[in-house]
Amino acid sequence: MTNEILKRTLSSIILLLLTFFCIIKGSYLFIILLIAIFFISSLEWHNMSKQKSYYFIGFIYLFFSLFCVYKLRFDFTNDASLFLLITIICILTDIGGFIFGKAFKGPKLTKYSPNKTYSGLFGSFFLSFSIIPINFFFNFLNDINLITLIIFTLIVSAISQLGDIFISYFKRSSNIKDTGKIIPGHGGLLDRIDGMIFAFPIAYLMILFNLFEIV
Repeated sequence: MTNEILKRTLSSIILLLLTFFCIIKGSYLFIILLIAIFFISSLEWHNMSKQKSYYFIGFIYLFFSLFCVYKLRFDFTNDASLFLLITIICILTDIGGFIFGKAFKGPKLTKYSPNKTYSGLFGSFFLSFSIIPINFFFNFLNDINLITLIIFTLIVSAISQLGDIFISYFKRSSNIKDTGKIIPGHGGLLDRIDGMIFAFPIAYLMILFNLFEIV
């Protein structure tokens, strides 16, 4: 158990450093990152759902999701501030669910994702709100209203958790535990970005249609 947590932690640190470097640098590095994510996650989706009726819909959705990621990174601000804000909300949501779920356990949240608990649900929301002091400390978005940031964080965190459960449903229907083995201690790439591929499109659409005065 200890070795597994250590492996998970080390791979998370390496993955996060690489990802944040590409996000901040932008340009061709970020595009290469998106292309790599698309091909790896598409391969995992293929292996997971090649016998299913929704097979092609998954590829279309992955392309749409990563298109929204691209637009969020380059369309709304001259730097990566908005994109980093959303990314950190999703990461904190994931970490909060893992830590609180492991520490407190308790009743299961849904049969489609047996590792998800109500304590993990609370932990996901609780830790995601750490973005509020982080935002004001690093000045990601200087002009954002506090209430707006709280509501935006709540929605992004909720969608990220629903995305996690949604992908878990597809994994259970395919009788697999992980979507792949590419990330030590985590499984597949889709296992790590399952919440993000739903949170980013919703965030993009909310901002595009001016539902929140974020930028």
